[in-house]
Amino acid sequence: MSQTRQLQRGCVVIPAYNEERRIAAVVRRAKEQVPAVIVVDDGSRDGTAREAEAAGASVLRHESNRGKGAALETGFRYARGHGFDYVITMDGDGQHDPADLPKFVEAYVRTGIPVLVGNRMADAGQMPWIRRFTNRVMSWLLSRDMGQYVPDTQCGYRLLRCDVVPLVSAESTRYAAESEMLLHVADRGIRIDAVPVATIYRDEKSKINPFRDTIRFIRMLRNYRRKKRAARR
Repeated sequence: MSQTRQLQRGCVVIPAYNEERRIAAVVRRAKEQVPAVIVVDDGSRDGTAREAEAAGASVLRHESNRGKGAALETGFRYARGHGFDYVITMDGDGQHDPADLPKFVEAYVRTGIPVLVGNRMADAGQMPWIRRFTNRVMSWLLSRDMGQYVPDTQCGYRLLRCDVVPLVSAESTRYAAESEMLLHVADRGIRIDAVPVATIYRDEKSKINPFRDTIRFIRMLRNYRRKKRAARR
């Protein structure tokens, strides 16, 4: 199947919380690459939903803020329910370059690998040092547990084939959910690969709290390991 036709079979899912300033530009640029763009407005208090819809996205809304993991689950259900072959997740704050979307589709068409994760670490000079350090440590820890190397497990720019989506349901509802999803995929022997993507940092304030979200990551990993040990007994 050609890449052009394959572009029609996928969708982009963008979880967004208070992204009124940037979401319209992200949606417009994403639609230049993949026609179907779904924005999950996770209880925003600003005009995120209005701006996304005006830019051409299908908008799903949470009445209250439930976290990125929960927003992704809502987007995944929509994608499967509407018969898409794959879903590409990206952030609504402009840190993921929509121009990289064809890289995921090309790698998917060429290899058939069902889970592709963006890799920012080859060009991480713009990334704040604390984020760079945290990403490397977390990626090392997760890769060890997964039994396969993923250089940037914290990158939310990803492609997942829709038949894999039911296998990635996470108990975590916030940023740790993205790491937990990869653990569930690897548990089932599904191969994960990486796609190089650009690193974009502007003047926006990240919604990731390095301390709080690291604690959540450690708690998630500890719970995962405990359950895995219990399942072996």
